[in-house]
Amino acid sequence: MPSNRDRDAPKRHGPSRRMQHQGVPGALDDHSNGKKRKSAAPTNGAIKKQKKGGNAPAVKAVINGGPKHAANSAGKASTKGSFKTQQKPAVKLPKKVDPLEDDEAADLSGDAIDDPDVMEDELEGIEEADFDDLDDDGLDSDADDFAMAPSGSDDDDVVDSDQEVQKGVWSEDDDSDAEETLTAANIAGLSQKLNQERAEEEADAEAELQDAALQTNIAAADLGEDEEEEGGKKSMLAPDLQLLRTRITETVRVLSNFKELHDPARSRAEYTQALLKDICAYYGYSPFLAEKLYSLFPPQEALAFFDANETPRPMVIRTNTLRTHRRDLAHALINRGVTLEPVGKWSKVGLQIFESQVPLGATPEYLAGQYILQAASSFLPVMALAPQEHERVLDMAAAPGGKSTHMAALMRNTGCIFSNDASKDRSKGLIGNIHRMGVKNTIVCNYSALEFPKVMGGFDRVLLDAPCSGTGVIAKDASVKTNKSADDFLRLPHLQKQLLLAAIDSVDHASKTGGYVVYSTCSVTVEENEQVVQYALNKRPNVKLVSTGLVFGKEGFIKYQSKRFHPSMKETRRYYPHAYNVDGFFVAKFKKTGATPAGAVRAQGSAEAKQANGVPVDEDEEVGDHAEIGAEEEEGEGEFGGWDEDEDTEYIERSLHKAMRRKGIDPKATKSAAVKSLTPAKLTAGAPNGAANGVASDVTNGKPKKEGKAGKAKEKAG
Repeated sequence: MPSNRDRDAPKRHGPSRRMQHQGVPGALDDHSNGKKRKSAAPTNGAIKKQKKGGNAPAVKAVINGGPKHAANSAGKASTKGSFKTQQKPAVKLPKKVDPLEDDEAADLSGDAIDDPDVMEDELEGIEEADFDDLDDDGLDSDADDFAMAPSGSDDDDVVDSDQEVQKGVWSEDDDSDAEETLTAANIAGLSQKLNQERAEEEADAEAELQDAALQTNIAAADLGEDEEEEGGKKSMLAPDLQLLRTRITETVRVLSNFKELHDPARSRAEYTQALLKDICAYYGYSPFLAEKLYSLFPPQEALAFFDANETPRPMVIRTNTLRTHRRDLAHALINRGVTLEPVGKWSKVGLQIFESQVPLGATPEYLAGQYILQAASSFLPVMALAPQEHERVLDMAAAPGGKSTHMAALMRNTGCIFSNDASKDRSKGLIGNIHRMGVKNTIVCNYSALEFPKVMGGFDRVLLDAPCSGTGVIAKDASVKTNKSADDFLRLPHLQKQLLLAAIDSVDHASKTGGYVVYSTCSVTVEENEQVVQYALNKRPNVKLVSTGLVFGKEGFIKYQSKRFHPSMKETRRYYPHAYNVDGFFVAKFKKTGATPAGAVRAQGSAEAKQANGVPVDEDEEVGDHAEIGAEEEEGEGEFGGWDEDEDTEYIERSLHKAMRRKGIDPKATKSAAVKSLTPAKLTAGAPNGAANGVASDVTNGKPKKEGKAGKAKEKAG
């Protein structure tokens, strides 16, 4: 193979530029290298093919545009990419140009001769005399072709009549459309075809616009009718969510400005029904619940409410001020990789969590009781109740303990809190949280909340977070969308009414600092909120609604559809996820102004209702604050025969003696400390003067004294 020095040696062909780059034997490499740089010209490929075959006159014929076609290296009569002459204009090119073969592609692009060894193998056997047959004119013209042709599509020196063929063949688009533009007939046909395709595209676009207008309830008046006509096959298909969303948005826009945007052929009810149907399909609500929730808001706000229920509320923790401060807790959690900020100006103990690298339910701070995972909306009932220190407070439905421990923190572990829950299993979790949070003033009990007026009463404040349908926490429990029916909204409000009457009767109206009841639910429906509150106002005239003291929240409904409520209902507060980014909630605060009047009725109905049903009403009936809601009237004393104090004293003494014997104490040993600790006040009050006074003296002074001396001292004092 020639060296670089041989390549740079003077060429023996002086007159031609090409021959100046040719040497013996290095001229072949220089020729191929130059050819690689000018491979874009279409004549180059033809010349190179002729040189591969060793037929120099064929090359000259092609360059001069002769009428005869020379054979290529493959022995074919013509080569792809060759040019036609003007003497045969009637010959048409094939309809489709096949991709170039591998060897032809290599010849045209020049990529296959990068390796000199490959080039040397290609040109093996070609004698040097073959190049001597090319005269200077042919070489000069060929060299001019290489110099003057910048690309395969701009070769003006070959054949002018076939210029369009070169553009079609040597362009990057080797498709049939490029070749059909070669003749006037093909140009006309292609133009007609393009016009037809353009017309079809415009027709499809117009049809799509009309279809979109139909589905958005704007252009057509029969929205949804096509789907109903198709029957069950359409219902089995998955809905197009993007299409539903567009349709919902447009319908809401029309309903928001119905007078100007609606279709005269359609009524508002038709638009509303179509919107509810789309909401059920898009969000997954049952038709019953979708209509109930939609009726609470204007169309635009209803759409925002449904959207807010699809995203979870931010995680919130409440600082336990019995063990730490919010600032210290925030620093500790930030050091553990938690991103947080205060939940808002309205709370001094809440922290909103954005991101955490550790599980918040297993941190040392959580296990130490420094905070509890609690929704921000659960702060609101306790803040409205505002328990004071040294008060007696009842939490009627306390599990899992977030509100009870919050009240204990506000009371600074003073007073007494009765945390009740009807579920024994849930009470276990309540006990665990109370111990973990360091609460010491709470008593856990497991009663039905309806029994509390009878079990215990006289509380300063009562908190009733009633069981509800959960329509305010759909983001937490999506099953609410489908598992609630009309029966649930009859059964649950009835239970809530009973519980609220029980809570009112459990409060001491004479409390110096209290006498308040807070009723709350995690529901947004009117049946569970305003209607229950209105029922309590009707059945208990000794209570009234007062301000909750909460700095934010929307006022309760004074009128809803055909229902009208007491004007004081504006003191209640409603919370929505789309408005305040908290769970849906309702809070109402009552103030008990007096004892339950004698004419007040139980929860089963009013006195007027009983008279209307023919049931006699006892005007002398007294309803105490501790009466059980729903219990029947107590019968008169005559049936039981009254009370016998002497007989009761005997029973008490007998029970006392049995208790002492079970503990291994002699009942006759009246001087022992055990007997004095078990002696009830009633028993000492009913005993003879000497014995009674002796026991009282023993208890007072803590020392045993003789019975006689104690009696004489008492007589002298009398």
